[in-house]
Amino acid sequence: MSVYATNKRARFDYEILDSFEAGIELSGFETKAVRLGKINLAGSQAIVRNNQVWLVNAEIAPYQPKNLPPEFSAGRTKRLLLRREEIKALLGKTQEKGLTIIPLSVYSKAGRIKIELGLARRKKKADQREAIKKREAKREMESTLKR
Repeated sequence: MSVYATNKRARFDYEILDSFEAGIELSGFETKAVRLGKINLAGSQAIVRNNQVWLVNAEIAPYQPKNLPPEFSAGRTKRLLLRREEIKALLGKTQEKGLTIIPLSVYSKAGRIKIELGLARRKKKADQREAIKKREAKREMESTLKR
């Protein structure tokens, strides 16, 4: 399993409550670009519309910039492939106040490109500051132990 991209801000900005694995519907040149790691998940999210899950604001850079099809759009909305039961569960949970679906990582599994989605609740600023303090304290302790 090789990881093509991760959403580093997601784990800092959000509290991940549950995670799901989904397939992603891509065209051929998008698949090649993703396999080269030309995907950016920062600021993207998944939404449920018409009993389908869609990935919004994820950018896939062109595979060959000078050889693009005319309909190419780097930030087009992509359909995610989930089972009906999972879609219904996500729809029910996103109706709750403050829960969103955030992409966490894109990877390959058995030759297919998969995306890990997290059901998340936004952290408050105080929680983020606390995480920063803990991380800095841990770094400081490790540096003093190395000396």
